[in-house]
Amino acid sequence: MARTLQIKADLSELLARQGVRVTRQRLEVLAELSRERDDVTAQVLWRRLRERDSQTGLATVYRTLALLADKGVVDTLSHHGTELCYRLCTESHHHHLVCSSCHRVVEVEQCGLGNWLDTVTAQHGFVATDHRVEITGLCRACR
Repeated sequence: MARTLQIKADLSELLARQGVRVTRQRLEVLAELSRERDDVTAQVLWRRLRERDSQTGLATVYRTLALLADKGVVDTLSHHGTELCYRLCTESHHHHLVCSSCHRVVEVEQCGLGNWLDTVTAQHGFVATDHRVEITGLCRACR
């Protein structure tokens, strides 16, 4: 029970740091997402919430995930067909390796793109404000 209260306090603090108002539904969605090791679709997340007797509706799950992604609380990944997947990641800049077979997600914190981005953006008179890299392949276990 004490661990559950600490997790909710940590998640509430995370939302507050990102300027997101804390609500019961947002905490439920974020808490369920925090249980996922890799990533999950909104539909799967909603089904898991229902299994826990949550009354949070599917539309609320989609709206909450969209808000959390917009505020940088969660990352979106696009490797699962046409539906976005969501993942609670570290707050630092990182990229993702995603297994196309088992959907395992690995965060890669080393980013060697700085010099390349500076060169490419300068060549095109472009100013980069952000970048994301999602590399899809097969993990060691699936190879």
